[in-house]
Amino acid sequence: MRRRHMRKSIIGVLCMAVLLAANACAVRSSAPVTEQTGEPRIISTSAPLCTILDKLDLDLVGIPDTAFAIPERYKNVKIVGAPMTPDFEIVKALNPTDVLSPNALQQDLQPHYQRIGVPSTFVNLLSLDGMFRSIDGLGKKYDRQKQADALISEYRTFMDAYASSVQGKDKPSVLILFGLPGMYMIATEHSYVGSLVKLAGGVNVFDDPEALLSVNTEELIKRDPDIILRTSHALPEAVMAAFEQEFRDNDIWRHFRAVQEERVFDLSNQIFGMSANLNYQEGLNQLREILYEQD
Repeated sequence: MRRRHMRKSIIGVLCMAVLLAANACAVRSSAPVTEQTGEPRIISTSAPLCTILDKLDLDLVGIPDTAFAIPERYKNVKIVGAPMTPDFEIVKALNPTDVLSPNALQQDLQPHYQRIGVPSTFVNLLSLDGMFRSIDGLGKKYDRQKQADALISEYRTFMDAYASSVQGKDKPSVLILFGLPGMYMIATEHSYVGSLVKLAGGVNVFDDPEALLSVNTEELIKRDPDIILRTSHALPEAVMAAFEQEFRDNDIWRHFRAVQEERVFDLSNQIFGMSANLNYQEGLNQLREILYEQD
């Protein structure tokens, strides 16, 4: 889990900048509510959403093409393309009653859904609170309130105990590097992984309203974090190999106290990715071990 080295990044205009202009509501439909007859025909374009819908005991007619784990119940469901660029012809052909996507992609996807005339709902996966508000909304919308309430109750019980377990501990300063092939950025507390670090008691060395920031290594070293965390959005093996090369070849990293003290940690993007997900308990427990290992 622990690594000490990364490849030099090429910083440019990030193609995923749209992810930072997210809508703040929990569940927002792009179509007027109309009475539906028969079983719903739901498409999910997000792997974390598929996991949520499985827990809500909802069937799907379409799922994303993704490297992330998809629940077994959906193994024979039609694939509709990548989460950021679904095949809209396939989406339309499935005649969905609702297409569910993360609200971080609303600006990109909503015009296409409107163009092909399919109803869509954009779900808040920017934080745990947003995700569970969304779960409550989906439970109401699809008559799955019992299942939604069970998930919400589990979340509240876990978080109460977790908050008590980190209360009163010294708060370490943390730098979070969010990697993509060919580049990496700084994740603030307004990113999903940053929000988990905050819940665990870590203090992000960058206080900025944006979720992701461009990297300036000279500025990074001024912050001198106690801990450096590294994760990725996709292609984790390639990104982590790039991190290894960067930390090995770029001399500036040798001046970081976290590197000298071997407090650089790589996180799985299956848990610490772009979107909130139901692996939050495992993620927060891992962070507690990392942040307070010297206690």
